[in-house]
Amino acid sequence: MRKKNYKGRCEKRSIPKCEGICKTYDDIQRQMVDLLSENETVKEIRCNVPMDGSEYTSDIVCTMEDDTIIVYECCYRNLLKRPSYAKLLQQSRKYWLGHGVKEKDWRLAVDAEK
Repeated sequence: MRKKNYKGRCEKRSIPKCEGICKTYDDIQRQMVDLLSENETVKEIRCNVPMDGSEYTSDIVCTMEDDTIIVYECCYRNLLKRPSYAKLLQQSRKYWLGHGVKEKDWRLAVDAEK
């Protein structure tokens, strides 16, 4: 999750399943986009999707071939310990559940332990 007008460094790429230019802001987001773009059941990928009524965006929203929506919030393991970050993740989860996304289709993508 990021603020809507986040001005940090990003990698801009053209990805077939993403309309326009796909902007990724960290390794986790980039790797998830790469993984999802190879998945044949993914129809469309959207990155940094604004959540109405919030100053934040969700990292990745996918539309599957069966029109199911799957949301991925990408985060680093060390951020999960912060109450403020957990609150933001909960805000995202509530937002998407309120917009028809099923509980099992709201997901976290977390970096691997080293």
